[in-house]
Formats: sequence, structure tokens, C-alpha cells
Amino acid sequence: MFQSNFPLASLTTFGIKAFAKLYTVVKNVDDLLKVWQSAEFKSAHKLLILGGGSNMLFTQDFDGLVIRNQIEGFFVEDESEQSVLVTAGAGENWHGFVLKCLDQDLGGIENLSLIPGTVGASPVQNIGAYGVELKDVFVSLEAFDLQTGQVVKLNKEQCAFGYRESIFKQEAKGRYFVTSVVIRLKKVGFHKLKMSYGAINHVLQELEVAEPTIQDISKAVISIRSSKLPDPKVVGNAGSFFKNPEVPEAKCRELLDIHPLMPTYDVPHEGFKKIAAGWLIEQCGWKGKSLGNAAVHKMQALVLTNPGDATGLEVKQLAEAIQQSVKEKFGIGLETEVNII
Repeated sequence: MFQSNFPLASLTTFGIKAFAKLYTVVKNVDDLLKVWQSAEFKSAHKLLILGGGSNMLFTQDFDGLVIRNQIEGFFVEDESEQSVLVTAGAGENWHGFVLKCLDQDLGGIENLSLIPGTVGASPVQNIGAYGVELKDVFVSLEAFDLQTGQVVKLNKEQCAFGYRESIFKQEAKGRYFVTSVVIRLKKVGFHKLKMSYGAINHVLQELEVAEPTIQDISKAVISIRSSKLPDPKVVGNAGSFFKNPEVPEAKCRELLDIHPLMPTYDVPHEGFKKIAAGWLIEQCGWKGKSLGNAAVHKMQALVLTNPGDATGLEVKQLAEAIQQSVKEKFGIGLETEVNII
């Protein structure tokens, strides 16, 4: 049931060498309950829940218990003429889940195509891309409470979603093991496509798609992401390493006076604007540059990579150097999206 000194490099998209003191896999809630009741769980000094390993950077071995979530499942329940509820096991691959929904002609997450990781990680991070966030379609989730041993249900309000944020990264960090996620998707004819963000419209024009479907949007997003982001199977990375910073409008206007081409975006809360972190990093000269064995991707400055033999500490040092540069040049502090361990 438990394995000692388990290698984790192949289970993370960064491919950084690290070992877990103890490691186990759960494929259903019964497995999880047995782990929770075990002496190994009770004596573990640290606990880490691992899904697709796509948002994680190990800077050292993990001196505790790693539980890998491999709970699968895909269920569609008719809810109304216009929409359906879709339930997925938390261990399902996210992109595979998106494709299953597209096969059923269900719209709402096509803009989130090719995001690495698992379904269970999607509410933790409130994943988002090309004008869509998970919270836009999220209904509820079930999770195993690691404090009480009970399965609980949490709705959207209880998850406290924000920009790449949720309760699972704040006060409830480490408490819940997500087992399944429920989202509401629209049937064809009742779903409004989102095409204005990024280069989606441009790609659709190149493909000569006059009346795009949700499948066309997905293909466009996959094309864009593939052109900008390195394949983690080839070059170790975790996608976007930093969040796009949100700054007061006054600060944004001040920077736009100096940098009129700086990309900015509206945010839901009044008085703030979002600035493209990749642009800030590129302006500081980091695009395509290396520090030790870690590097900034030549096509997207928001992505830090392990081209081969980088250690977690080298990637972390590169991230810190970038943060310092952006702070000095723009007076903005960049926050990491990646969980650094």
C-alpha cells in the first residue's frame, strides 16, 4: 500500500529529481479512508496530495507522505433543456475531461483546453485561460475531510474562488482531498462562445472558420497554447509560473504613461487593472535567458523551464531573480502560481 523513498520526477511536469519518504495511490474513497486510518498517515509529519503534478516545483525531497489522486469517473446528468450537470472524478486528466465534454457537444470549458493537470486540481487553482475560469461553470465538489474522515460537499460560495485562488490555497490548505467535481455546461444552441480573448479570432480566421463551434474554439486554443508553451514531455515546465498582477488603476495609469503598449485587462473588482506578467518579464530582458540550468522559455516569458538537469533550487532562484527585476523596474511584486515545496 505504501512505498518508501519513492521517485517523484516522472509524476511532475517539471521533471525535477525528488523523492517522497512515503508514497501511495488512491483510486476511490474507500482507498482514501484506509489510508486515513493507517498508522503511516497518522505518523506522517507532512502530507502532500498529488494530481497531475503540473503546478508543483520540488526544491528538496519530501519528508512525508505523498498521496496520488487517481479517482476516475465521468457522468452526465440531464438538468434542463439548455444545460446539463457533469460530474468527474478528481483524478481524471483535465484535458481528457474537456475532450469528453466536447464529444457530448457540451460548451463552457472549450477555452480551457490543453491545461495540464487533473480535474481535482482545477478548483484548487481556479484554473483559467482565454477569458474563462473554472468558477464560471463550477457547481460543487465533494472532498474527503482529512481532519474528520468525512466526505463533505462544498458549493461555489464555500470555495471562495478568486484569480487563481480558492479556499484550498488559503484557510483550508491541506485539509481537503477533492474526490469529484460538478460543473454545469450548456447544450449546443444555448452556449455563447468566447472568442475575443488572445489570438482565438485570428487563429479561426487563419483556419477559415466562418461559423465556429465549441470544437473549433478548442482547436484554436490548442494551437495557440502549443505554439507558445513547451510540451512538458519534451521540456520540463509548469506552464505559467507567475500570476498576472492586479494593481490599482492609478498605478496602472502611471505605468501606461511611461509604457503605452503595456497590455492591461479589466478585472471584476472596481479600482484595479490586471497587467500581463509575461510582458513585464520580457521588458526586463529575461525572455529566452538562463540562470544556471534553469531557463525562461524563448516563446513565452511567463514560463520557466527545466531544459534537462535543473534542480528545483535553480528554478526557484531564477524565479526570485525575475521577481526582483520586475519589482525594481515597475514597482510590482509578482506572485507565483506554482506551488514551491
